Amino acid sequence: MENTAHAIATWNAPVYAFYSPVPSIEYREGCKCYMCGHQVNHFLDTSDSSSTKNLCNHVKKCWGEDVLKAADVVKHLCDVKRIVQTHHESAQNGSITQAFARVEGKGRIMYSHRQHTKPEACLHPFAIAKDWGFNCLMKTGYPECYIPHPSTISRDVKTVFAKSRNRIADLLHKYPGCLNFATDAWTSPNHCPYIAVTVHFEYKGKPISLLLDFVEVAKV
Repeated sequence: MENTAHAIATWNAPVYAFYSPVPSIEYREGCKCYMCGHQVNHFLDTSDSSSTKNLCNHVKKCWGEDVLKAADVVKHLCDVKRIVQTHHESAQNGSITQAFARVEGKGRIMYSHRQHTKPEACLHPFAIAKDWGFNCLMKTGYPECYIPHPSTISRDVKTVFAKSRNRIADLLHKYPGCLNFATDAWTSPNHCPYIAVTVHFEYKGKPISLLLDFVEVAKV
């Protein structure tokens, strides 16, 4: 029992904070990684019993190498464990590395150098308001910037669109002069053809151009 307690007392490397529960000495079972629940065994009857290489390798794959490096800089196991427990549900979104930086005394993080993920097409475009990459771009330099919930953005956009459409329709119907309509077509870099319908007129001595419609051509 004393040998067991002595062995556990020496397990103070930052990498142990990424595993739960606290590593225990058992015959078969290993400790589980916070992120994915994968069990990693750390054998004590071998010549490299003090090595944490297998634990580090799994953390690199599961959490990211930058997260492990940030944890090593913090050094203190209790600080690393507290941050990991707080951020384990969103560990790969870059926020955990920022939390480690705060422990180091660097203050409020104003930007992130982490590469953004590739944007994908989505049938729910307003859901991007919850995307980490989008939030990182919007909050770069302005971490206090407020980003509304996707449902709020969706409702407001629909309201603005309806009021703008009615206002433009009323303006064009009551316009006393001639209206000039035009179309423009082009192909975007991803090979999707589009057509835009615009109207041009003079309003209070100034030339006005309004976009009336913008559609993707299904077949060329």
